[in-house]
Amino acid sequence: MAGGAPSLMDSLFQRSLDDIIRGLRLCPPGSDSSSAFISRSLDEIRREIKSTDPQMKATALSKLTYLHSLHAADDMSWAAFHSVELSSSAAHSHKRIAFLSASLSFDPSTTDVILLLTHQLRKDLSSPNVHDVSLALSTLSSICNPDLARDLTPDLFTLLTTTKLFVRKKAIAAVLRVFEQYPDAVRVCFKRIVENLESDVDIEILSAVVGLFCELTVKEPRSYLPLAPQFYKILVDCRNNWVLIKVVKIFAKLAPLEPRLGKRVVEPICEHMGRTGAKSFAFECVRTIVTSLSEYDSAVKLAVGKIREFLLDDDPNLKYLGLQALAIVAHEKNMWAVLENKELVVKALSDVDVNIKLEALRLVMSMVSEDNVMEICRILITHALKSDPEFCDEILGFILLTCARNVYDVVFDFDWYVSFLGEMARIPHCQRGREIEIQLVDIGMRVKDARAQLVNVARELVIDPALFGNPFIHPVLAAAAWISGEYIELSRNPFELMEALLQPRTSLLTPSVRGVYIQSAFKVLSFCLYSYLKLNRGDASSYPSALTTDETVASEPLSDTELDNQDMVITHGMMPHNFTRESIMGLVNLVEINLGPLAGSNEVEIQERASNVLGLIKLIKPKIILGCLDQSEGEKIKGEAKASTEIITLIFDALSEELGPVSLNSQERVAIPDGLVLKENLDDLEAICGDIKLPLSTSFSLVKHQLMDGTRISECQSHKEEESEPSTESMSLLAEHRKRHGLYYLGGSENKEMVISNDYPPAHDPQGKAIDEAGDLVKQLTEQSLVLKKKPNQVKPRPVVVKLDDGEGLSAAAKTPEFKADLISGAVQDVLLSNETTSSTSRSKSSKKKEMDNLPESKNNIIEADTSTLSFPGSGRRKQHTHGKERKHQSSVKNKEERDHKDKQKSKHKSRQRADGALAAQSPVIPDFLL
Repeated sequence: MAGGAPSLMDSLFQRSLDDIIRGLRLCPPGSDSSSAFISRSLDEIRREIKSTDPQMKATALSKLTYLHSLHAADDMSWAAFHSVELSSSAAHSHKRIAFLSASLSFDPSTTDVILLLTHQLRKDLSSPNVHDVSLALSTLSSICNPDLARDLTPDLFTLLTTTKLFVRKKAIAAVLRVFEQYPDAVRVCFKRIVENLESDVDIEILSAVVGLFCELTVKEPRSYLPLAPQFYKILVDCRNNWVLIKVVKIFAKLAPLEPRLGKRVVEPICEHMGRTGAKSFAFECVRTIVTSLSEYDSAVKLAVGKIREFLLDDDPNLKYLGLQALAIVAHEKNMWAVLENKELVVKALSDVDVNIKLEALRLVMSMVSEDNVMEICRILITHALKSDPEFCDEILGFILLTCARNVYDVVFDFDWYVSFLGEMARIPHCQRGREIEIQLVDIGMRVKDARAQLVNVARELVIDPALFGNPFIHPVLAAAAWISGEYIELSRNPFELMEALLQPRTSLLTPSVRGVYIQSAFKVLSFCLYSYLKLNRGDASSYPSALTTDETVASEPLSDTELDNQDMVITHGMMPHNFTRESIMGLVNLVEINLGPLAGSNEVEIQERASNVLGLIKLIKPKIILGCLDQSEGEKIKGEAKASTEIITLIFDALSEELGPVSLNSQERVAIPDGLVLKENLDDLEAICGDIKLPLSTSFSLVKHQLMDGTRISECQSHKEEESEPSTESMSLLAEHRKRHGLYYLGGSENKEMVISNDYPPAHDPQGKAIDEAGDLVKQLTEQSLVLKKKPNQVKPRPVVVKLDDGEGLSAAAKTPEFKADLISGAVQDVLLSNETTSSTSRSKSSKKKEMDNLPESKNNIIEADTSTLSFPGSGRRKQHTHGKERKHQSSVKNKEERDHKDKQKSKHKSRQRADGALAAQSPVIPDFLL
């Protein structure tokens, strides 16, 4: 009996919906007991719902609907027919349960039994019980599909004029869903809907009709321009706030389409805004003015005054709406409105509500210009250090977004901005590493004049071992390493950079970032080797006289010195005499010691890049060792050294190619090769390659581990010489770190006396670089930054920023939204234009009738006399009669020809009228009495 129909005992002891609710509340949510209770309840429902007793079926269906609403019964499509069956019950309580389950579980596109409800819905729509009609209308709006909408449109048309206001209001609300599924219903029902716009109807009916038009105008408002007089009358006469809110929303869509309409509606909207005490209606008036009526300055000033009232209110909701409205005003290029309320905007940055702070931050960043970007960013960074981590991260994100807008349009001093990005990366709560990385690399490729400062900032980041512990900074470190290797010719000390790129704490980086470090080390090594080979090849013409030999030591730093016309510049005081055989040999040994173990790494990217560097070292070592061998031994490897020199030159030339920005649309311009199908389904690959099994291994290596033996290390140590005293700039955390890990750094006289310690140095304290400036945030921003200043004469010109040809970075201009015509709007235009056509033709017919009635009596007599002469008496002579017949036949032929000619002219005239009507349908107009 478990799977069959319920017995009498089951019906007597059936659990109600209240029992199901109590049982669920006793079971802990998500526990096994809860799942078991739901499963047991569903089994009972499946058995009870098959009962022929309507009460038992209704109870089972109500329990199933409740479980479905709790997502405990995800699929109740198996009970769809039982909902249809119960809907035919005469009891209203049973009908309500059936229609509720249908509304919640039926899918209009997949549920097949929906069509079985058509007859029952039609029967209930014509029921004398208003509650049954209400249930049918609510269900129709929930499960409506094209078939239901087509079949029930006549019944809905009848309900639009019913005297039962409760039913008519629901019928008007259900019309929207019917129009969407069956646009031809517009031709049937639209006239009845327009009739309900009259001012003498009930306010609930008017609210429903205006709400319907408010939803229709969102998609295509142009079709509803002929109804502007009715909406205007409601705007002037109605006093219901909810109706007025919807009417104002409608005019916000219509006013941009007809400029003359704005002149009439701006005055009543301003009157309502000043008179009403409802904040919701006042805000809707403000939004309509600042978005659709912004060309009227007096109205905008009144709206800004109302916005200030919102900002001064203690209610956080009104304050948030005021900031939103002020943002809309600023978007419409009325920045004066924001500057008038700058004290309130800046004060909102310290509000308790997070949403208010974010809106205030958007407004502050909208006031950023080329003149005040440095000051605003400085003050906001100081405020970010005192804020909570979430809001601090939001401040950094807004700063990055604003400064990068339109390809750094507001940034004049790129040296400042690059340094600012470096300071931003050191903030403890900074989680914008990816954005900072993108901008650092992008500035390096676009702004050539900023590369020198960019290399300095990258050096400060790379040599700081304390930054490796923050995973959010790893993308920034990757960008700094890439910059250090890409623009190594601008570096002060390549040897220091090599030590920083190979320091032991790089093991804390992710594999992708560590791969960038190794690649940058490869670039630094190729640069140093190339410089050393060029110096030792005897190209004295390419160098100053002080660099003709290795033994020659320059007494002063050189800057902007070209090396053999290769566009390689030694700048910022780097000593060319550092490229000696001993220093290069120590550099090579340093790279070999640090990257040797990485040649057997499990990460393919790290393994491949380390193997490339080690392969280069294997090629160039004969050339370096050539200087310390005997003449006979040197002759043996001279040919090999010459080949290695050419390889180094080729590698350096390849790495010296300058990289530029790439357009976002570059990939779209590449033509797809013939035969390449990009959208082909690859699901069949599993069937083709399913029997192929790849070997799995925990370690994947192409190169054996290279271990440095003691003899090689001792040989490397013998070639190292004492280096010159380091500059004060290089005495940073890296210098402290090399004291503790001397094995991984280049040798020197100071390293012998250093004590090794396991403690890592402390991180940089960003508070030390914060702005020590007295005063409040409001005072700083309002008195110093957010003031329109006259642009000063810049002494230093703005660097050239590379922009691509396809309008990169240009913000889209504000345009009037273009609405696509749909089937509903086309049907609306046909209905409205047909009304105008019929009214015009009826007016012309009535005027003609009046003219005929007003003709003078003498003229009527003349017409009667003329017509009497056309009749002939039957008692005439035979000759005259036959002649009359001939004349009658001739006149009939002539009249027939004239009728044919007139029919042709009428057909042409009708076709011309249809063409004119089509043109008129494309551009609906508003009657002149409103405009």
